Amino acid sequence: MTGRARLLFVGAGPRAIMLLERVLARADASTLLDIDLVDPHPPGAGRIWRHAQSPLLKLNSMARDVTVFTDDSCTIDGPVRPGPSLSEWLELWRAGELADVDLDELSTAEARALGPEGFPTRRLHSHYLDWFFRRTRASAPEGVRIRLHVDTVTSVRSGDDGRHTVSLESGRAIQADAVAYCLGHTERDPDPATAELAAAAAREGLVYVGPAFTADADLAGLAPGADVLVRGMGLAAVDLVVLLTQGRGGRFDRAADGVLRYLPSGREPRLHLGSRRGVPYRSKVTSRLQGTVPQREVLTPDVIAALVDGGRPIDFDRDVWPLIAAELLHGHYRELFTGHPDRVATTWDEFRPVLRDHAWDEPALRDAIAAVVPDPLDRFDVAAFDRPFADVEFADADDVQRRVRAHIVDDLEMRTTQERSPAQGVFMAALLSFMALSEIPKERFTARSRAHTLPVRWHTFFSYLASGPPPHRLEELLALADAGVVRFLGPEVEVEVSERGFTASSPRVPGETVAGALVDAWLPAADAALSTNVALRELATVHGGELHVTDAEFSGSLGRVRVSDEGRVLRPDGSAHDSLFAIGPFTSQTEAGAFTRPAANSLSLRQTDVVAGAIAARLALAVPVGR
Repeated sequence: MTGRARLLFVGAGPRAIMLLERVLARADASTLLDIDLVDPHPPGAGRIWRHAQSPLLKLNSMARDVTVFTDDSCTIDGPVRPGPSLSEWLELWRAGELADVDLDELSTAEARALGPEGFPTRRLHSHYLDWFFRRTRASAPEGVRIRLHVDTVTSVRSGDDGRHTVSLESGRAIQADAVAYCLGHTERDPDPATAELAAAAAREGLVYVGPAFTADADLAGLAPGADVLVRGMGLAAVDLVVLLTQGRGGRFDRAADGVLRYLPSGREPRLHLGSRRGVPYRSKVTSRLQGTVPQREVLTPDVIAALVDGGRPIDFDRDVWPLIAAELLHGHYRELFTGHPDRVATTWDEFRPVLRDHAWDEPALRDAIAAVVPDPLDRFDVAAFDRPFADVEFADADDVQRRVRAHIVDDLEMRTTQERSPAQGVFMAALLSFMALSEIPKERFTARSRAHTLPVRWHTFFSYLASGPPPHRLEELLALADAGVVRFLGPEVEVEVSERGFTASSPRVPGETVAGALVDAWLPAADAALSTNVALRELATVHGGELHVTDAEFSGSLGRVRVSDEGRVLRPDGSAHDSLFAIGPFTSQTEAGAFTRPAANSLSLRQTDVVAGAIAARLALAVPVGR
């Protein structure tokens, strides 16, 4: 491409600015490029991490585990341009080395006190992302001009000359040589079940809050003292509880005996929490490994190659889940045997073949483990970890409260004390498994695996294990239960609507709970063609299409826009657009998040670099490659 090129980003949140950085990493003094970023929300933070939200809401990652920069661990083609993690950025600010960072009063107090193992608020994180955007923008060579538009893309039209006319809500139109869609999670039209539930609630005069990003959900109808059913016990539910308790004036106080207590404001509703498992997501692990370095013991490159080269389609449940479960066992016991050798009766070298020679769920393996691991708390059972109440029949509602509380207490001990660092081994094994699965071409999986098992079962399990709330949130949940503000409904909760209200019941708990309000506490399921973001909906229905998968046993849609490995949008006929690119959770690429842990060779940074390389090649930018 000769002369000045023009690249437009639909969105300016974390994914967009990380992609921008990777594009600029390939520019030099000879580059002539105009870049437009269009987003109604602040650049860097975007909608989800924007500063304008409750100061009570936090990341579920420790400050030391958050970065937006490439580093020497990254196996990428573009140049590595390192920078500080969130924790290191805070150290620089405290040392007075970030004169261009202006924190608000609350963020200033937080930044002064937050250590590497603390969990930052989203508001503080927004300052880090804003700084990264400004630093990235300032790194642009002289021939690169970057413009920010506080606006919304309403349409992209492609011309015969290969250029695109991008229309904005303000009425302006921008001509671009390439367009990169970098949107995060968006709202969508309700699915049939949600729409039916909302209509039934309206007929009966009930309050229903459907799936949404919790910070943007309308909670005004949840009255003080009212009974509210909450389906879901993941991160969205944790945020909901925070907003309806501390967000309404309640506070926590540490008593002299060390027990956390909740002091109600009187404006809280009574929250009844339930889910399929009946327990919250597992606490974020805060212990550190003290044994040998984690490695892939089961999902090795050779095993992955054998799966890929096998003669039949790969079924996740049949072919992959047993390998992941075995990997988790190896992660736990490697750390136990090498990090805590005084608590086992043999060595890791002697015990490792036992794991290799038994299936993950084989009774003989449990017997072999018990013979050399005396303390039951040192043993790890994948099935029991996944479904802790799978075989429990509860005596009554009070029995549910006792058992769920005991589960949370045990989980906090297992996930946050250094004595129980094997939990960190399980976490690392899950990360290694996640990365190993990215090495399997998606088209090698069965249709059911692609449409349901991978995005639902595997992703939900991974989130339950690896992406739970900060530990203090679970301790707060216990205090709220003590105060009578929170109660637990048990597993496999079902909800019906009648003239009495919303009725929640569990097949393994006697009785039922009736309430006048229900919150479905989870993000809306991905469906780009039904997104309320008009640009994304147009992308899915005009320029490209959603990924549909079909084989002899299953047919379904992933609800995600089809893209190539380079992020090129695929037309309905399967051909790739030359100059329309997309990256993020709405695409058919493996979901990898935006920012990531340092020194992890993260999939998100690798994906972003690949897409940036394709954009640079399309625009004929200078592409310096080196480390």
